[in-house]
Amino acid sequence: MHIFYLFIFSLLLAAASEGLVQDFCVADLSLPPGPAGYPCKKPASVTEDDFFYHGLATPGSTKNIIGAGVTTAFDAQLPGVNGLGVSIARADLAVGGVVPLHSHPAATELVLVIEGMLTVGFISSFENKVYMKTLNKGDIMVLPQGLLHFAINSGNTTAQVFASFSSQNPGLQITAFALFMNDFPTELVAKTTFLDAEQIKKLKGLLGGTN
Repeated sequence: MHIFYLFIFSLLLAAASEGLVQDFCVADLSLPPGPAGYPCKKPASVTEDDFFYHGLATPGSTKNIIGAGVTTAFDAQLPGVNGLGVSIARADLAVGGVVPLHSHPAATELVLVIEGMLTVGFISSFENKVYMKTLNKGDIMVLPQGLLHFAINSGNTTAQVFASFSSQNPGLQITAFALFMNDFPTELVAKTTFLDAEQIKKLKGLLGGTN
């Protein structure tokens, strides 16, 4: 029995040490990403710029249908986060702007309000309970991985938010876009959502969907 535990311990130790074989795995953006992220650049070609990104300094445009602009610093923009399990994004929301119901299949999200007022909420898979809070400057809220969530500018000034993620690429699925911005047949959308067909056609027209 002691030999068995020693064997298990040695496997765990080997697995832990495997993660420390290299300091980092900077994304090689010239190659396609796989399930675990991008392949690593050769260490000799890695530079300081691979760990630096200035893109979040500029506000995202809010002149769109949702009144919100999102700028990401995921592995495709900041190659140095590849393999590290972290990333960050900036969101700017005009008055009345909204980040529609969506989910991140690969990451938990932590929201920090920099300016303005934001109502943020998520829907639990247990009894579809809604957890919702109005956040002001300096407030944070955590949004568990994979759950539907949203954000609405509930103040009278532009809101600025930073969101950090527990993944180099958290993934994104916006519920309305998944239903109305493609060729998902109207009759099947109606059948599976209980929405009125005419309303579905209107939303498809608004978002560019067909069928």
